[in-house]
Parts: sequence; C-alpha cells; structure tokens
Amino acid sequence: MNKKTRQSYVNGMVQGLTDGTVSVPYTLLKTYHALQLSEIDVMLIIHLMAYRDNEQRDFPSLEELQARMSVKSDKITDSLQKLMERKLLQIETEVDHRSGIQYERYDLSLLYGQIAALLASQAESDSVNNTQETRNDIFTMIENEFARPLSPMELETISSWLDEDRYSEELIRTALKEAVFAGKLHFRYIDRILLEWSRNRVYNAEQAKLYTQKFRG
Repeated sequence: MNKKTRQSYVNGMVQGLTDGTVSVPYTLLKTYHALQLSEIDVMLIIHLMAYRDNEQRDFPSLEELQARMSVKSDKITDSLQKLMERKLLQIETEVDHRSGIQYERYDLSLLYGQIAALLASQAESDSVNNTQETRNDIFTMIENEFARPLSPMELETISSWLDEDRYSEELIRTALKEAVFAGKLHFRYIDRILLEWSRNRVYNAEQAKLYTQKFRG
C-alpha cells in the first residue's frame, strides 16, 4: 500500500467513524453515579439510544444488544430489570396507525425525568448552601466591625433582619457601613437606618447611596 493509497484509506476510516454518531446527554454522564447506575447500565442505555436514533429500532432484541456489548446476556437482562424496577426505563406498547400492527418500544422518558429531578435537587441544595455561606459572612463581617463576639440577642437581631424584615444582605452591609461612617456603631442605630430605608422604599445599596446623599444635602 503506497502512501497515497494509505492516506485515502485512513481518510475513509475517519469518515466512517464519524458517521452515525450517537448524541448522549451530558447530564447522563454527570448524574449516573448519583443515580446508582453502573457502567454496564449506562452502556446499555447508550446502545438503546443508538438503535433508536441511527437505526429507527425502538425495541432491539436481547441477542442484538449482546452482539454489541462485551458482557453476557444475563448481565444485560439484569441491567434491563434493574432499570425498569428503578423506574428509569419502561416498555411501551403502541399501534402503528397505518398497518394496525402492535409493537413495543423502550421508553427512556422516566430516566430523563429522574435526571431533571436530581439536577433540580442539587441546584436547590447549592442555593441553600450559598445562602447559608452569605449569612455566615454577614455575621462575621458585623462581628469584625464590632471587634468582639456578638451576644445572643445581637445574633437574634441579625436573624430577624434577614428572616422577618426581609432586608437583603446587601442592604444590611450598606447600613453597617453607614453606621461606621457616622461613628455610631451600635445595633439600635443600624436598625433605625434599615427602618428608615424601608419606609422610603430603599431596597439596595445604590438606592441607599442616593437616599443618603439627598438626606445629607
């Protein structure tokens, strides 16, 4: 095989390898461990996707799946049963409207639903963690400004600002800076600032800055 023929052969192989690709959801690769799926389970799911997308085959046989996988048929059967018991895969029975012939197909919509639910739960958990970290930062910042540990009553006051009065973290930080600037670093003064801003519909740092400049002017 000369150099030119070899290159043509390689180019043909590359083209063949890139034809008929399978689109695997990235979220499946991110979440299959959390869903307690094994590599065999995931490979089986990918083969089901490949049959559906590239060959328009919604219900490949066990023999066909085994021919493409490196595990024995009992492993594939176990994986199929596991996916169905875990409500990640189901077999739907449908009727062809043209011929009236009944056929079966593998349905992966339950898998996508569980992936979406897992991602939503993770996002919610991240949001809670971020909120808690932000809250801890506020407590730490105020404690640093006062240069002493905060009393239980002072901690309760900060919690009340956040949970009951619904002051934003940004606004509390701004009120603290205003109290430092005024040389009146005590909770009663900060609380009065926040109350005054609330009455005048001041909800963020920029509005607080404009209101303060107007007041001082």
